Amino acid sequence: MIHSKEFLYSQGNGLSRFSPYFSESYTSKKDTQEEFQEQIKNLRKLQSMLYAEGRHGILIILQAMDAGGKDGVIKHVMSGVNPQGCQVKSFKAPSSEELAHDFMWRCFKAMPERGNIGIFNRSYYEEVLIAKIHPRLLANQNLPFYHNKLHKDPEFWNTRYKDIVNIEKYFVHNGYHVLKFFLNISHEEQKQRFLSRIENSAKNWKFTMSDVDERQHWDEYQLAYSEMLGKTSHELAPWFVIPADKKWYMRLVISNIIVEKLEQLNLSYPQVSEKHLQDIIKAKEILEKE
Repeated sequence: MIHSKEFLYSQGNGLSRFSPYFSESYTSKKDTQEEFQEQIKNLRKLQSMLYAEGRHGILIILQAMDAGGKDGVIKHVMSGVNPQGCQVKSFKAPSSEELAHDFMWRCFKAMPERGNIGIFNRSYYEEVLIAKIHPRLLANQNLPFYHNKLHKDPEFWNTRYKDIVNIEKYFVHNGYHVLKFFLNISHEEQKQRFLSRIENSAKNWKFTMSDVDERQHWDEYQLAYSEMLGKTSHELAPWFVIPADKKWYMRLVISNIIVEKLEQLNLSYPQVSEKHLQDIIKAKEILEKE
């Protein structure tokens, strides 16, 4: 039985205590399939009630190094939900219009409606990750207080971390529940997935040279992720660090956590009024007489 607390980021121990290889007593994809399919059924039922009730919103944030498995999570974990109630947004390099606004602007625009599940494939967290590794991206944001050493200023990043936490608290206070998953892939597994994309012609389209370029900054990214997790994991929206080397286990864990959150909301289908019930009875009589 998977317990979500095992994957909660701990302020004391940091990222190093989470193993990318971990899979409990599960040894193969076959071991997880029955439980995984059961959770997909549960998710389908709960999403239907979430949509019908229309009071809560769910925001799922997926962050990972390249080839971490974000697309696969979306494809497999959300395979059973109604597309009408699920919105996926992938955040690429910002456009000129987006750069003319604050860094949260495009994310605010992509927030799901109440009753829906929104998924951010990468998110506003890129603004404390890739922008930290590549200072030119920070320069492109036209900040009025920008200077060429701003990317090395701890106070600047601390302010961004605090702003993100405050915005997430705002989301929660307004009925949006934020589930944040860091897909923790190992250095070796990323290499193997890149090689698979190169060697398998059907996967060539997934590979870009920038993937290898970013891999050269692996250690920097690990430090950036570790600091980001520590600064932005809070009670209302904690980070879950998910072992990502075994995709089948990763997907099972994430499906369990999403279902667990939805169950905590005590969702139900809306109760209809007495007049509505009378209309239903009348409609049934009319239809049966046809």
